[in-house]
Amino acid sequence: MSREVLMLVDALAREKNVNKDVVFAALEAALASATKKLYDEDVDIRVAIDRNSGEHETFRRWLVVPDEAGLQEPDKQILLFEAREQDPEIQLDEFIEESIASLEFGRIGAQAAKQVILQKIRDAEREQILNDFLDRGEMIMTGTVKRLDKGNLVVESGRVEALLRRDQLIPKENLRIGDRARAYITKVDRTARGPQIELSRTCPEFLIKLFDMEVPEIEQGLLEIKSAARDPGVRAKIAVVAYDKRIDPIGTCVGIRGSRVQGVRNELGGENVDIVLWSEDPAQFVIGALAPAAVQSIVVDEEKHSMDVVVDENELAVAIGRSGQNVRLASELTGWQINIMTPDESAVKQNQERSVLRGLFMARLDVDEEVADILIDEGFTSLEEIAYVPLNEMLEIEAFDEDTVHELRNRSRNALLTMAIADEEKAEHIVADLKSLDGMTDELLAKFAEHQIHTRDDLAELAVDELTELTGIGEDEAKALIMKAREHWFQ
Repeated sequence: MSREVLMLVDALAREKNVNKDVVFAALEAALASATKKLYDEDVDIRVAIDRNSGEHETFRRWLVVPDEAGLQEPDKQILLFEAREQDPEIQLDEFIEESIASLEFGRIGAQAAKQVILQKIRDAEREQILNDFLDRGEMIMTGTVKRLDKGNLVVESGRVEALLRRDQLIPKENLRIGDRARAYITKVDRTARGPQIELSRTCPEFLIKLFDMEVPEIEQGLLEIKSAARDPGVRAKIAVVAYDKRIDPIGTCVGIRGSRVQGVRNELGGENVDIVLWSEDPAQFVIGALAPAAVQSIVVDEEKHSMDVVVDENELAVAIGRSGQNVRLASELTGWQINIMTPDESAVKQNQERSVLRGLFMARLDVDEEVADILIDEGFTSLEEIAYVPLNEMLEIEAFDEDTVHELRNRSRNALLTMAIADEEKAEHIVADLKSLDGMTDELLAKFAEHQIHTRDDLAELAVDELTELTGIGEDEAKALIMKAREHWFQ
């Protein structure tokens, strides 16, 4: 019988054009499945076929689990301390095996074995086809719409199928069976039973790859598209940079008489594409991204990663765009939050911020309005800057003598120290409040601090599934902890 097994494996491997190991694995799975049916319990069976002789052995096995975890599946698991009584070297997640009688291959239901084998071979063929396609390294797939699947499209390229979901189509686009389709590969799911590749025609990466195909200078490394933002089917922006000073990046992407950008537009249903010069200077990049609007001034807030962009009243509609499209695309392109405002709105905001800062300096430094305004006019925006800016920079302020500078620095440092102590006392009070709850641990407190959960009320407002996700504790433990945190609501 062992000789027949080897001949069967060889024949199937040749017929299906797969590795012999795939067929051996399929036979082992078929034998294991048949053996399991002899048991009333849900056991774990392993069959090993000798690749040279065709002889096979059968084992029942148990997974080694931690002692404290207990046995979740007693017929398939064994505790670590019990396993080490049999094998002192055994480790967690390894198996304890016991040899059992093997079934003869001929006793297996032929149909069942055939189904398992053919399914394994089909899976291997499918995996090989997918690997061959992915090995080409292409991120854009061009194929034909083969069929509809629950409103989504299945696109076929060669022997590979991919899923193009309805929401990944450009709005008002109507592809039918038999139509040619081109889209960007966004995901590969090898576990999916249907098409394992997912496509998109709306993602910014699709736009970038289309320009890669139209503009040879990009492939040559003379030009690069740094980012892209899209309102699919309507308007898009791309940011380009040239690494050769002889090249005009915008003109190169547009092409002679607009031929290159037109090729991209035709693929995207007439989507208008603004080509913007990329700049290392974020403010300059934003100015370019907001074109065609003319920018008067920009205030950059590094901490909030935002910019207040001032444009003239008659430029406001152009800068914002229809339904906020222009500023939204510019924000996505640059990665900065952009706030468009008129000169009057900017002046009001600056006056408000100046008033808040003036109040801070007057209160914390115990100075009058005149001194506070001088600090603001000199560009100071925080107590930290006054306390730790290089001394010679403050000595350059004409309105202050050396004694005044030293006094201001000392007062600002004292104010920062006072505020830090107050914050620390508040934090200790918060931690003590949470720590007093039954079931609270230092590990949980650390996780709460990490997720900005500082008070009993913060904890009480969480749902059970939120708490389990944040901390990894069990559902019952999470439920009990939340109820403890809510007790003071009802007292």
